[in-house]
Amino acid sequence: MSDLKREIENRRTFAIISHPDAGKTTITEKFLLYGGAIQEAGMVKGKKNSRHAVSDWMEIEKQRGISVTSSVLQFRYAGKCINILDTPGHQDFSEDTYRTLMAADSAVMVIDASKGVEAQTRKLFKVCAMRGVPIFTFINKMDREARDPYELLEEIENELGIGVYAVNWPIGSGPRFRGVYDRMDDQVIQFEGADSRHEVRATRLSIDDPILEGTMPKEQYDTLCDDIELLSGAGDAFDLAAVHAGKLSPVFFGSALTNFGVEPFLQKFLQMTPPPAPRTADIGVVDPFDTHFSAFVFKIQANMNKAHRDRVAFMRICSGKFVRGQDVLHVQSGKKMALAAPQQLMAQDRSIVDEAYAGDIIGIFDPGVFSIGDTVCDPKRKCVYSGIPTFAPELFARVRQKDTLKRKQFVKGVEQIAQEGAIQIFREPGTGMEEVIVGVVGVLQFEVLEYRLKNEYNVEIIRENLPYEHVRWVENDEEGFDIKSLQLTSDTKIVEDLKGGSLLLFTSPWNITYATDHNPSLRLAEFSENA
Repeated sequence: MSDLKREIENRRTFAIISHPDAGKTTITEKFLLYGGAIQEAGMVKGKKNSRHAVSDWMEIEKQRGISVTSSVLQFRYAGKCINILDTPGHQDFSEDTYRTLMAADSAVMVIDASKGVEAQTRKLFKVCAMRGVPIFTFINKMDREARDPYELLEEIENELGIGVYAVNWPIGSGPRFRGVYDRMDDQVIQFEGADSRHEVRATRLSIDDPILEGTMPKEQYDTLCDDIELLSGAGDAFDLAAVHAGKLSPVFFGSALTNFGVEPFLQKFLQMTPPPAPRTADIGVVDPFDTHFSAFVFKIQANMNKAHRDRVAFMRICSGKFVRGQDVLHVQSGKKMALAAPQQLMAQDRSIVDEAYAGDIIGIFDPGVFSIGDTVCDPKRKCVYSGIPTFAPELFARVRQKDTLKRKQFVKGVEQIAQEGAIQIFREPGTGMEEVIVGVVGVLQFEVLEYRLKNEYNVEIIRENLPYEHVRWVENDEEGFDIKSLQLTSDTKIVEDLKGGSLLLFTSPWNITYATDHNPSLRLAEFSENA
């Protein structure tokens, strides 16, 4: 087997999705712990502990104990090179999660054992289902009182419309949570010592081992035997092809905080999850084993290092091998460039990489040339990957700087944060950037914008909320089209984006209907594509 083929087949790139506070960032850390990437897990900030998670690097994340940006983490485990994309759980940042899922080959869905399927889980699941992404379910927090496991499985099937297969089964919950029964290996895995910062010791016993009965109360042992019998006679059979097609979700039970069940999940997950998949481009389907390098930008993040005021473009490698310093074509600008200092990241810690393969995520220093959705490739084999949609914001505000002398910092700050995709900015035609209209999906994004402008760019802002609730991109670009001559309601506003594209802001759906009815040639779109 060639080195290229072996390296790519050993890659696993997945995103972790969940409703806020289901334990997604905690489980990410435990993967790193078992992979040897960290020696001690930094618990997500709680009342008793001021530590924060390794994957939450932005100051506001540490303060609130939530993730507001997607982190990219790489480590090795059991001969596999693993790229984890830890996504924001909060619905106000679902667009960042959507872009991240475009770069993943599979997803781990974390569900709180006491709460079951929650609103944001449904939303993120739909995004995965739309792309046919294989989904693996980890039912977390079994160390607390949990709902009936059968009930949880039924809810996942009914709410999300996907088949489920319990790969392991919990033995008790809350203080009586003793371990899991591994259905595939026909073994009971019992865990000892609830140490949240280190690996825990696991004892494996065959289900027929006479010692097993003496390790737990009789009632619990009898329940386990009944469950095993019931599971073997009911439910879906395990079908790996259905898993890879996104039709069947393998389900695991455990507790990320106490490390119970995390390593058995990681081991089975790596056996089941697929290596990098082919991607669709303008030239057709691009095979990951194609020797020509290609990648697309799915995320841009400024000021990861406040001391350097830097900006990093995250790329998902789709085919071939990347070698540091090689010449690539930036398709959107038509320019050749050398990617001289590619980085792989562990939150704020980063290391220069000399080579990377299809499936890997690399960070490239961006002097301001990259946009989300851009393609870079081998100049000998040009291709363009399909764009990443920009969704319509639902909240709008007029934003300007308090201190007029800080105009330069203000313009730089809002432009950079907008290029990351964290917000969208518009302006009225013919005006400058002294004040802009900011569009967001959720109100928390306004808070993050305000916080980052103050802390990263030393600019305080005045924000005035606007009554608009809908935005549409104007697709007319034919000669003679004059947007100012459109018949619109008095409360409809004409704006343009950073690229000079025209948009209309509406206060109600009625106003959108009015615009289309009174302007038959007008073509409006609900989202645009970064391509």
